[in-house]
Amino acid sequence: MTDRPIPVIIDCDTGVDDALALLFAVRHPGIDLRAVTCVAGNTDVDGVVRNTLTVLELAGAGDVPVARGAARPLIEPARSARHVHGEDGMGDIPGLPAPSRAPVDLDAVSLLRREILASPTPVTLVPTAPLTNIALLLRTHPEVVGNIERIVFMGGAVECGNATPVAEFNVWHDPEAAAVLLTAGVPITMYGLDVFTRVVVPAADVRRLRASEEPGTRLAGELLAHRPSAPDPDGDDPDGGLGDAGAVCAVVDPAGILTRRLPVEVSLAPGPTRGQTVVDRRPRPGEAEIHGGERELHLVDVALDVDVERYVKLWLDAVEGPQGLSAAG
Repeated sequence: MTDRPIPVIIDCDTGVDDALALLFAVRHPGIDLRAVTCVAGNTDVDGVVRNTLTVLELAGAGDVPVARGAARPLIEPARSARHVHGEDGMGDIPGLPAPSRAPVDLDAVSLLRREILASPTPVTLVPTAPLTNIALLLRTHPEVVGNIERIVFMGGAVECGNATPVAEFNVWHDPEAAAVLLTAGVPITMYGLDVFTRVVVPAADVRRLRASEEPGTRLAGELLAHRPSAPDPDGDDPDGGLGDAGAVCAVVDPAGILTRRLPVEVSLAPGPTRGQTVVDRRPRPGEAEIHGGERELHLVDVALDVDVERYVKLWLDAVEGPQGLSAAG
């Protein structure tokens, strides 16, 4: 934990669990949320902007600037995840208000550059989405690297993918952008599917959140109910997965995950491995290196395990907070 708020910028494709991440980032006192940038992913980029502005309003965020970013990956067409996140990207929750605030009159890359360079202390960048905006930033404004403390990205997988058997959605959506990220030259933490799927809020907590009279807390419950971790045999509210929000928890409390510094590369080849994050856990070089020479691989702090109860409590304490608890009680 840290006593000084950490300057954070989130790049997202809001998205049910991106919304859970935003709620946490706004309400945790250890985070100074300096900006939010939007990219096509879970839904189209205009829907992402709308959803992001709505969540920030309901969370009680101050004047956090929001910018529209890339509408499609660097090479591939845009491919949404509406089958997971609903037609509007937010679980099609009834009565969700339209935002009254508007995005800034800057594109996402320009806002990222401005806020990173303006921060008095180095920024932690948290992409919870396809990495298109981040790749464009790194290639067009490499000077920002000097004021980035770390990049904690939700993406990739060591064991098993979800978009394909081996590829996680955010990396699969724009593999070239993910490959560029690995060249950033700053410390990188990969919060991938190996820990992403494990952080689950119990059903009793989901029910309590949904019953709250405080809008942001109630939204958190509705979003979690849209993301059941497993079918609920009793017909009550199911457990709900935190998903992307765990990556922001890892910024505040990095001791809650177990990481290993490992070589990681992204498969860019056409075919069934495209978008795979190839994580090298071998204890020594193999025949490929012996006979073909060493390749330059980028070292990443890869999350391999997570303290589930610790992160669930961290997230609940922040999202309910004084405002949520007083309204519910």
